[in-house]
Amino acid sequence: MLHRILTIEIARVTEAAAIAAATLRGRGNEKQADQLAVDAMRTALNGIEMDGMVVIGEGERDEAPMLYIGEKVGTGKGPKIDIALDPLEGTTLCAKAMPDSLAVIAMAEGGSLLHAPDSYMSKIAIGPGYPDGVVDLDADPVDNIRALAKAKGVKPDQITACILDRPRHAELIAKVREAGAGIRLITDGDVAGVIHTTDPASTGIDIYIGVGGAPEGVLAAAALRCIGGQMQGRLVFNKPDDRDRARKMGVKDPDAKLSMHEMASGDVMFAATGVTDGTMLSGVKFGSSHIATETVVMRSATGTVRWIKNRRKV
Repeated sequence: MLHRILTIEIARVTEAAAIAAATLRGRGNEKQADQLAVDAMRTALNGIEMDGMVVIGEGERDEAPMLYIGEKVGTGKGPKIDIALDPLEGTTLCAKAMPDSLAVIAMAEGGSLLHAPDSYMSKIAIGPGYPDGVVDLDADPVDNIRALAKAKGVKPDQITACILDRPRHAELIAKVREAGAGIRLITDGDVAGVIHTTDPASTGIDIYIGVGGAPEGVLAAAALRCIGGQMQGRLVFNKPDDRDRARKMGVKDPDAKLSMHEMASGDVMFAATGVTDGTMLSGVKFGSSHIATETVVMRSATGTVRWIKNRRKV
């Protein structure tokens, strides 16, 4: 089991990254904002008493100084911890000061998080309160929309799907509209997109569908483990050697359909801090004498969700 003190420490990690990135919010410099977030998150992680390893990071080892897959973080003492992170989820959103840019991280006992390569993942996710298997990654989108609507007790035209606005989703978008559902297209930030399915009354999102980043898929699965919902994913490979790389990272069957629990098992903690204002979290606010942040921290073992509004002196 993860130590309870990590509940506070994990919030400090995302707060540090969000504040750093927010200093370049709206400035159009994606790479620099991302680098500031990475540097702040690494510094915060290295102050925690743990033997941590980044299993989902900013890329492979040769992409340092980013927080790369396989990088060791923490003091080296304490429990072995798997870490999945995205110091700045929605770099474009931050650069353009658009909604829902976040700093996100998940921590779990060593060996609990899927060691996914830096590739793509096909995903489907819904919130809590539905029978198991009501939607399926391999089902036709029309059938999934109709099944979800039936389970919710509404007509398909009262269902809204969240989909990344990409050319590869043209057929998927057509199918969802054929079923009668509405679509919320997002330009970036599919971790937030998945999490939004957990509270349709507030977010207006009932289901997330489509192909996005595999790292973001693991992070989203970790969040859903904590707050409820269902998710399936399958790795998508665009390069011939990607399957071999996935196997070397411990993925037994690179083509398998993965359940939420296969992507994030055991005792999981998840934290997200708003960089820009969004549906779920307020962005960083810089005052004359203080900096304000809003963070959500979740833990699967206890089912707790903590909302932390923090003010620190400049």
